[in-house]
Amino acid sequence: MTEHEFMLADRIAKIQSINKLHDLEHNAYISFSGGKDSTVLHYLIDEALPGNNIPRVFINTGIEYKLLVRFVKDLAEKDSRILILNVGKNIKETLLSVGYPFKSKQHSQRLWSWKRGQRNTFINQYFRKEESSWRQCPYSLMYQISPDFKLNISDKCCYEFKKEPAARYMKQSGRKITITGMLKEEGGQRSNLSCIVTTKEGAIKKFHPMSIVSKEWEDWYITHKSIKLCLKLLRERASYTTTSFEIVRRIIQRAQLDTLEQLIPDEKKKAEYLWKPVYDEYRRIGYRLRKDDGQQSLFQEL
Repeated sequence: MTEHEFMLADRIAKIQSINKLHDLEHNAYISFSGGKDSTVLHYLIDEALPGNNIPRVFINTGIEYKLLVRFVKDLAEKDSRILILNVGKNIKETLLSVGYPFKSKQHSQRLWSWKRGQRNTFINQYFRKEESSWRQCPYSLMYQISPDFKLNISDKCCYEFKKEPAARYMKQSGRKITITGMLKEEGGQRSNLSCIVTTKEGAIKKFHPMSIVSKEWEDWYITHKSIKLCLKLLRERASYTTTSFEIVRRIIQRAQLDTLEQLIPDEKKKAEYLWKPVYDEYRRIGYRLRKDDGQQSLFQEL
């Protein structure tokens, strides 16, 4: 047995054991984005639990790329377990109301908290008011804590377009367990991802069966199972193999409009319209921009 085969057997056994304890068939749903991770999860669950009817819930926020929505709709035509929920919110109005993401989810959340007078240890350390060994706010963005900075920044769009619709579905369906395709290897806030997340009372609320697998294993499994992906979104960089909402958010945070134009040119105008205040601010301060052979390149990371 190869290392990849051993990991597959281990994950199948884990899914089966959690199903035996918590009856995933009747109590869970799969958070399905149409991205690489959730598509792999879709097939992995079927291999572990043949014939299961666990719903695959795709939340169509209105921000998703058209080709990815088409990919999911094509799957839904062949698989009745794939449910498409349309959020139906006005994107521009919602962003103006709750705030725009900037740099990262962590930065957006902590800046929102700072602006509202919160001064706990994590926020003070992030904004360089206390010493910290953890990553802190870049000096180039410290101006944003000033009262003179008026752009409304927060991490609330994720709640409005993803978490709230998911919570509403869970309440209506009675399914209290969310199964995701998240991987620790993706880093960031997922670095400490646990396979099982429970409530304070000990009830399971999230199950991440792929938390310990690697991207290399994923690629092996895709080949092993001949899994069809939405390839146009996967050809550019590994960071775009996550959820469609995350794809958009990451491109926005990294100011990669040139990437968007190259990858899916039809979507650039939409991105410019929806996220204009964010792009304008990136350009104003020259954040994450560099000149490369006379052309503006937006791939530079912090």
